[in-house]
Amino acid sequence: METSERLGEHLRQWRIMLGLSQELAAERADISVPTLRRIERGDDGVRLGSFLALSNILNLTERLESATDPLETDLGRLRAHLLGRQRARRSS
Repeated sequence: METSERLGEHLRQWRIMLGLSQELAAERADISVPTLRRIERGDDGVRLGSFLALSNILNLTERLESATDPLETDLGRLRAHLLGRQRARRSS
């Protein structure tokens, strides 16, 4: 299974665990139901904004930001100087 398919499946599972129908999740994320289905199938052609809108209503935005923040890793903290930062943030 590709990464996009795994991510889509994870989002689908979060939606189900939160008790949201596809219709309600799409409405809250301000995307169409077909777009939601494409995200959940792992379609690489979906706009990042649509993916993020769905992630937001599933309360996953903070986790995504943390997962992609280089300063949340040992390597990132060691090489923070390459980013023009005086000090790396402390990990939580």
